[in-house]
Amino acid sequence: MSAPVWEKDKQVRAKVRGTVKGEAAATGRRPRWTPGRVVMLVVALALVVVWVLPIAWAVATSLKPEGETTKTPLEWIGSTITFDAYQQVWESGDLGQWMFNSAYISVMTTLLTVVLCAMAAYGFARTDFRGRKVLYGLVLAGIMVPPQVLIAPLFAEMVTLGLVDTYWGVILPQVAVPAMVFILVKFFEGVPRELEEAAFVDGAGRWRVFWTIVMPLSRPILAAVAIFTFISTWNNFLWPFLVTTDPNGMTLPVGLVNVQSSYGVRYAQMMASVVIAGLPLLVVFAAFQRQIVRGVAHTGLAGQ
Repeated sequence: MSAPVWEKDKQVRAKVRGTVKGEAAATGRRPRWTPGRVVMLVVALALVVVWVLPIAWAVATSLKPEGETTKTPLEWIGSTITFDAYQQVWESGDLGQWMFNSAYISVMTTLLTVVLCAMAAYGFARTDFRGRKVLYGLVLAGIMVPPQVLIAPLFAEMVTLGLVDTYWGVILPQVAVPAMVFILVKFFEGVPRELEEAAFVDGAGRWRVFWTIVMPLSRPILAAVAIFTFISTWNNFLWPFLVTTDPNGMTLPVGLVNVQSSYGVRYAQMMASVVIAGLPLLVVFAAFQRQIVRGVAHTGLAGQ
């Protein structure tokens, strides 16, 4: 029996790496700096600076005394380094509860999004039923609809269902993500049908094939979808802001904004809030960056 597709992929990558290392060892020198490589490096460094500079300024401002945040000319380092802004942000609101709310909502939304979008995508990619093309077209059309357009009807629906100021009122409207269905459909269409047909011959049903064959093969793309969904849910401000009024039910972005508006514009505290809200996402990205890259590569969208 021939090796599975993913095993062949590993063998090819290992062979390519071995060949490159062998050539480098044989020549006794590193690859040459071609003009194209130099340009790519310069562009990459410029992008790093553009991305890191605002973050570095936010961290530096959060460590300044409040009176020096608007001092001119601007200075990176204040007269003293202080954590007063972080202490004041922590004491002025229920930061622990807001973090728990954000984590719970983000995790539940991610789990439901991955499961439901995967089932919908597999249905579109592998089953044939009446109206499939029309329904799939409606899903694709949903990608072009701005989320802000749906806020009013969604809020009215949550009021009717009695889900305002509840976790489910925040979670459910964020579960249906047409873009994730589209990405998963493209991936499932690339899964070899022979694997499923062999399982059907052995007596497995469609449901069992989906959970025992398709889902394990889809781990890279599912991990990427999960991480993207978690990040977007954690950062979502508008919908949780509209559907929650109880301070104990607020997410971290909503709670921090309410604290800032209550005490006026305080730049050190504002930047401390940005750092606090972004730190968990930085940890998540650093821990799962390999899964993100692999997932994007498996979607076939990296070269678009």
